[in-house]
Amino acid sequence: MEDDVEMAAGENGAGELDDMKKRLKEMEDEAVALREMQAKVEKEMGSVQDPAAAAANQANKEEVDSRSVFVGNVDYTCTPEEVQQHFQACGTVNRVTIRTNKFGQPKGYAYVEFVESEAVQEALLLNESELHGRQLKVSAKRTNVPGMKPYRARRPNLYMGFRGRAPFMPAPYFFPPFGYGKIPRARAPMRYSPYF
Repeated sequence: MEDDVEMAAGENGAGELDDMKKRLKEMEDEAVALREMQAKVEKEMGSVQDPAAAAANQANKEEVDSRSVFVGNVDYTCTPEEVQQHFQACGTVNRVTIRTNKFGQPKGYAYVEFVESEAVQEALLLNESELHGRQLKVSAKRTNVPGMKPYRARRPNLYMGFRGRAPFMPAPYFFPPFGYGKIPRARAPMRYSPYF
């Protein structure tokens, strides 16, 4: 009788193992199919680019930037059509972009792209001209180079104490004065309190 129970348990365990192997195989097949679909979608969307295409895209961006001007101090109620009309005398305007924040409010500056690059020199002559009672600041648009940000040093926190960055020097081994793993309780830094 006991042999029958052990045989049934052994057969049942082998069946479960086979079921688990089948499920694992199905999951691996689904993962492979999903990777293939993702690669196909990325290829269609163009997110995976070869270096030659990336260089061509950068060259195209620089060419567009050479035909564009930055317009600062733009009135917040100004529309792209009014900015286009203001710069129409310089040449044919291809596009006007007024930058907005995440709430849709204008940031106070715009970019004007022309069809011809000669129009940029004409547009620079409109520097300090007025639109909606505000004096515009017009300058040639510069091409943004990613990763070229200046280093900004952190401000020291006066309450936490400031220690400058020191080069790594291994400290000599010493025995902890409070015992192994015991750390004294840290006190809060002194702050000005007139009524203590």
